[in-house]
This record gives sequence, C-alpha cells and structure tokens, in this order.
Amino acid sequence: MSQEPSGTPPSPPGPPAGPPPPAAPGAAAPAPAPAPGPTPPKSGTRGKALLIVAAIVVVIALSVFLYWNLVGRFHESTNDAYVNGNVVAISARESGTVMAILVDDTGVVTAGQVLVRLDPSDAQLAVEQAEATLVSEVRAVRQLFVSVDQMHYQVDADRVELKRMQDDLARRASLASIPGAVTDEDLGHAKSAVSQAAATLSLAQASEYAAMCAVQGTTVTTHPRVLLAASHLRQALLDLDRTTIIAPVAGVVDKRTVQLGQRIESGQALMAVIPSEQMWVDANFKESELRHVSPGQHVSLTSDLYGSSVTYHGYVVGLGAGTGAAFAVLPAQNASGNWIKIVQRLPARIGLQPDELASHPLRIGLSMDVEVDLEGGQLPLASSVTGQSASSDTAVPGVSEAIDKRVQAVISANLGSATPSQP
Repeated sequence: MSQEPSGTPPSPPGPPAGPPPPAAPGAAAPAPAPAPGPTPPKSGTRGKALLIVAAIVVVIALSVFLYWNLVGRFHESTNDAYVNGNVVAISARESGTVMAILVDDTGVVTAGQVLVRLDPSDAQLAVEQAEATLVSEVRAVRQLFVSVDQMHYQVDADRVELKRMQDDLARRASLASIPGAVTDEDLGHAKSAVSQAAATLSLAQASEYAAMCAVQGTTVTTHPRVLLAASHLRQALLDLDRTTIIAPVAGVVDKRTVQLGQRIESGQALMAVIPSEQMWVDANFKESELRHVSPGQHVSLTSDLYGSSVTYHGYVVGLGAGTGAAFAVLPAQNASGNWIKIVQRLPARIGLQPDELASHPLRIGLSMDVEVDLEGGQLPLASSVTGQSASSDTAVPGVSEAIDKRVQAVISANLGSATPSQP
C-alpha cells in the first residue's frame, strides 16, 4: 500500500463530475448560496456630493435673489396678451343692386380704392330731376326780382296818374265859382277819379311791398327757394356718389358677406377693412401685478408669429376701467356662501410703433409676450396719456367740394347775361 509524501497536505476532494445526485424522496432541497451584497460607499465621497448639491442650491438661490433685486422687481411680464385693432365696417349708405365686387377676403386695399359698385340708374334719374328743379327755381326767382322792378315802375305810374287827377280836380274846383264853367257832375267825377287813382296807388304800393318781401335781403343765388332746390341737387349727387363704395382706410379686407346681384339696403354691412398700422396689444395683468404699472412706461413685446427674433417696442397707453369678469355678459355673483377668491385680471392697452408694424405686420388675435419696464412711467395709475390724435381717421377726401362746384355751375348757367337791379 502506497503512501503520499508527508510534506504535502491532502487536497480536498473536488466536486463530483456530472450532475448532482437526485435528492432522496422526502428530503429538503438545499438552500441557494447568498449573492454578494453591494460594497458600502465610503463616507468621504458622500460628504463631497452633499457639499456640491448644497453649493448649487446656494448659487441658484443667490442668482435668483440678485436677479430679482437688480432686474426682476423693475419689470412685470405676462403672456396673457393678444393683438387688437380697429375693424372698419364697410356698409351701404344707399340701397341698390350690387353690380361689381372688386375685392375679396385677405385682399390688401389702399385708402380710396373702389370696393363695391351699385346700380346707379335710380340715383342718376334723381340727379336729373333735382337739376331740372334747380333750374326752374333759379328762373322763377329771377322773375321775382324783375317783378319788383315792375312794381316800382307801376307805383311811379300810379303816382303820376294820381297827381294828374289831383291837378284836374284843383282846376275844376277853381272854376266852380264861375257860373256855368263847371257843372256839379263834372266836379263829382273829378273827385271820384282822384279817389280811384289814390286807391290804385295804394294797391300798387302794397303789391310792391309784397314783391319786395319775397326777395328782400337776398340775391338769386341766396334766395331760399334756390337754396332748397340746390340742397336737393346736392343730396341727389351725394346719393349717386354713394353708389360707388370705397375704402376709407388702407388695410386688409375680411368678413366679406356681399354677393354679386344682391339687393342691399341702407346700413347693411358688406365687409370689413382692418388697418394694419392701427393695432395695439391688450395685455391682461393680474391685479397684484399692477401696483407699479402706469401709462407712459416702456414695453418690450414678442409674438408667437415671429418668435424672439423680432422685438416690438411700445408703451403703456392706459389701464382698463374694469376687469373682464365685471364687463362680462353674465358677471360673477360673489354674494354666496361658497365664495372663493379668484385673482382678477385687468387689461392694459399697449401702443405699438407704426414703423415696426409696417416691417413686421401683425393680425388681430395673435398671442404676444409682454414685459413692462416699471422704471419708465411717471404718470399716476389712474391717469391716461393725453394730447393724442384720433385713434383712427381717413385720408380720403370728401365729395362736397365737387358737388358744390356742380351746383354753382347750374345756378350760374341760368342767371342770364344781366343781373336785375336789387331792391
């Protein structure tokens, strides 16, 4: 029997080759070996991490504090802001049938551009009738002035006739003392002739006064009958001009409802023109943000349309007189037992620069981001910017001058070559 060397310890028996033998029936399965656990971190690494986090928090807090004290407290901002502007309603001022529509929605028009044409037949007929009436009145008033001159001449003739009858009566009366020179009948006839001539003179003087009352203090062009007929002609010419509907301002056409061949009535809305250069922003600030907001402060704005690459520069025009809830169709009723306070918003109107609007046009309803510089305004909260021009106007000239020229031409053409003498 062989023996192992005494200097080498015996090696432990290795695992048996092949699968382990099956457990005996009824014996418990051996427990699995425990997995190795994570190595616990060292205390020095954890302290450094906490220090870094604390330093970051301190830096962030300090940055927020410095930003608020140096920048943030001098600005108020909101993204509850929207573009608003004038919507110029185009309506018919006279009834008629639409013959032509020269623009459509999204079309850009200039001030004075023709939008719609109506059938001018009825208006043209009214102009001709009014012009004929004016001609008739001018000539009739000229006859009134001539009749005054006629009455002057008639009064002079009746005065001469009365003088002649009085002289004849005086001669007959002087001969009445001579027997047989003048009969009583001739003397009576002479007295009757004087009375009749006096009555005729009085009637002529009354007629002269009546004729003078019709024209006294006037001329043919300023006579009431002529002025009335001229006003009718002006109205007819104005109605004819209104059959051509023009744009009062430059802008974009929208909300067109008129159709070709449609019979429209006076005052009916046809379309709208939105002036691109007459826009502003309504920014809704919380009531707690308006403590230092006042008219005149400078405002920076950006739109979602152009992004942050385009910045508009405006100013606070004024603050609304009430909140949106107060002016709602159904205002909130807070006198209830389950009332909950809700922070209200007050609209502030922000004016925009026309040159910036021209280079980057906006549309009504677009969203805007608004930031107000609280250091700019010096006006009190309840005041408003004064001394401004009209919020909107039109550069389209009226037609009154052209109408007046035509009326004066009709009157001048019927005054005649010579002007009658005035009373």
